[in-house]
Amino acid sequence: MKTPIENVEAIRAAMPREGLFAEKDWLISPTAFPLENEFVDELEKLGYRLGLFVRACNLLYQLSVRGKQPSWIADYLDRGKSPELIEFSRAQKFRDDLPRVLRPDLVLTESSPNSSQKNGAKKNAQFSFTIAELDNVPGGIGLTAWLNRVYASLGQDVIGGANGMIEGFRAILPDGADIIVSEEAATYRPEMEWLVHQLNNGSGEKKWRVADAANSNCKSLDAKTVYRFFELFDLANVPCASSLMNAALNDGVRITPPFKPYLEEKMWFALFWLRPLRNFWRRELSERHFLKLQQVVPYTWIVDPAPLPQHAVVPQLEINDWRELGKFSQKQRDLILKISGFSELAWGSRGVSLAADMPHHEWVAAVENALRQFASNPYILQRFHKGRLVEHPYFDPQKNVMRTMQGRVRLCPYYFRINGKTELRGALATVCPADKKLLHGMRDAILVPAATAVDF
Repeated sequence: MKTPIENVEAIRAAMPREGLFAEKDWLISPTAFPLENEFVDELEKLGYRLGLFVRACNLLYQLSVRGKQPSWIADYLDRGKSPELIEFSRAQKFRDDLPRVLRPDLVLTESSPNSSQKNGAKKNAQFSFTIAELDNVPGGIGLTAWLNRVYASLGQDVIGGANGMIEGFRAILPDGADIIVSEEAATYRPEMEWLVHQLNNGSGEKKWRVADAANSNCKSLDAKTVYRFFELFDLANVPCASSLMNAALNDGVRITPPFKPYLEEKMWFALFWLRPLRNFWRRELSERHFLKLQQVVPYTWIVDPAPLPQHAVVPQLEINDWRELGKFSQKQRDLILKISGFSELAWGSRGVSLAADMPHHEWVAAVENALRQFASNPYILQRFHKGRLVEHPYFDPQKNVMRTMQGRVRLCPYYFRINGKTELRGALATVCPADKKLLHGMRDAILVPAATAVDF
């Protein structure tokens, strides 16, 4: 068995020359992040439930458009989008198209009071979690594939196995694909280049290719499937977007994730909690799965400035006007304000305001801005759930020694929709320093694959 330092050296030696993230690095750990079998089983079940949820979201929007559900649903979800994109997203031809990769961002929180605390490597394993958001155009696919392969080579039982991510991506695009990466997503281009190399390895033909959205010409696209690695708000910077849409309508080209901007809104979690839609969710998800998702989806509100009747209040907040949020005490402000979608501020922790960490005047200004933006860029408000503190080893490149970080974890399981099933093929754990409230990839964070807990 290798020592921790030997593991770190092996991981560093395996790093592709071109890297995996453009101009970004992270702290290396000798061990994957351990999760007990029961937790991994729960992740498997979560994938099935989220698959049902996304299918139900797609249906609810379409029923709203057709007048079989309230019109305000589609009105909320279409705000800020161009009429052309809205019309395209509603095309009958694409009615049942759904994203083929789902990645929820889970914040690992405190265990329930009845869970036992284990010693050693397993002590991090007993978690509850909350779903911060659900991503249909996720980064990290190639990175997690690489991490899984490298840590598996060190004898660690990573979720999905050594090649689960690669084979999952192959399975959703079995005939190959042109992967179009926008300038906005250029950070992730190296990981997709690495992934494509693995997919094509040993094959005489290059069925999978990476194309630059800024330079792409649809006439140069060979595959009948296009994997869209760009957000739909960024269409103006994708020169071939209109040609892609025409090819999808007229030439049988399949685009995944589909051009459905309504599916990329964070406000779905607010719609999930709205009482007028409760019967819809129960019917489409089943009572059991609806209740299970209620346990992990944070309570969320759409910050709609429409006046309420004098006798009405916003559920749980007990306010009649959003501006009353400015009167909340620090203890009442375990809330996070986010732009819902269709904006360059809607990813990477941009466009996010954590109420408890802001001076009062900045929080009041953030609420006012959200109310002003509603017509074109709706905001949501969520309950903020603080991540549980964990410990995980890492290599300090400055001092050339092993250290232990006390931090909080964002766990990103990757689910692939294969032959109608939602399959878990890997999970990326980001361990952030304890003083960071917003958990995302950063230079001083540890990035490792998740694995079933054993004595590494």
